[in-house]
Amino acid sequence: MASEPPVTTGPQGEVFDLGYQRYDGPREGRSRARKAIYWDGVKLILGIGRGPKSKILPLLLFISAMLPAVVFVIILSFVGDAAEDFIPGPADYNGLISTLLIMFGAIMAPELFTPDRKDRVLDLYLVRPITSTDYAMARVAAFMSIVLALVYSGQIVLQAGLILTASEPWGYIKDNWADIPRFLAAGFLVALFITAIPMAVATFTNRRAYASVFVIGLFTVALATVAPLVHETCTGQARTVSGQVTFEELHCESVVGDAAKYVNLLNFGGAPLFMNDLVFDVRGDSARELHDAIPISAYALYTAVPLALIWWQYRRIRI
Repeated sequence: MASEPPVTTGPQGEVFDLGYQRYDGPREGRSRARKAIYWDGVKLILGIGRGPKSKILPLLLFISAMLPAVVFVIILSFVGDAAEDFIPGPADYNGLISTLLIMFGAIMAPELFTPDRKDRVLDLYLVRPITSTDYAMARVAAFMSIVLALVYSGQIVLQAGLILTASEPWGYIKDNWADIPRFLAAGFLVALFITAIPMAVATFTNRRAYASVFVIGLFTVALATVAPLVHETCTGQARTVSGQVTFEELHCESVVGDAAKYVNLLNFGGAPLFMNDLVFDVRGDSARELHDAIPISAYALYTAVPLALIWWQYRRIRI
């Protein structure tokens, strides 16, 4: 009699041929992987490849960033050169949308880091020929590209409107051509700042809402703390001359006195606007009292430290 096969009670497996084929195309290595992560980040922020709801917020933010410029251009088209005295120029535009940019950074930056951390898919990225630093820097570059587009879109619309509505467009270009490289440089500095802090915060939590609330709270607390300290209170003696009230010996001083110009730098939300004013050379009185190296150093600190934290946080990841 033929012996029966032994009965196995342990784990069993079966191999199926699913028709997988070996990849025979070009192997582009780390550069291709970085580009893929970069473009994935861009599409993620814009909601490309996702549902309609994912596209609503980016679209509204872009419209909001361009709306002031569109309104100013419409006013210029009706009023003409007479409106140039009260229409903000390229030097003022970044200040007008600074709050919007901070909100955009706080809400959208966590989209690039927290889902991958929460779903624990970073190991899948790292089986490719990239490092964790490659992943982090590609995400940072993707977000900064979107912020740059947000900053430049309004400036381009405003600049085009100023040129086209001028009585002599070519003469306006010759007199104001320097505004173009200036708003490009200032926009880059603003975008780098808006990118650094929100993305650094997003590397320390797996919840997008926590990161967004923390970033908004950080900027709000800095402003609420510094503003009362640098606010100047003026005192003087009133005198009436020919029915007009004038003040003699008017004296204005803040709570911190002469240190106000330094304390104001602690409101780090204003750091990119300091740099904007330096680029356009339209600084206010308080900023003019500081040597250029001081606001530049403050800006470098507020951008370099968050970027270093991102690098430090991700370089520790290993598969």
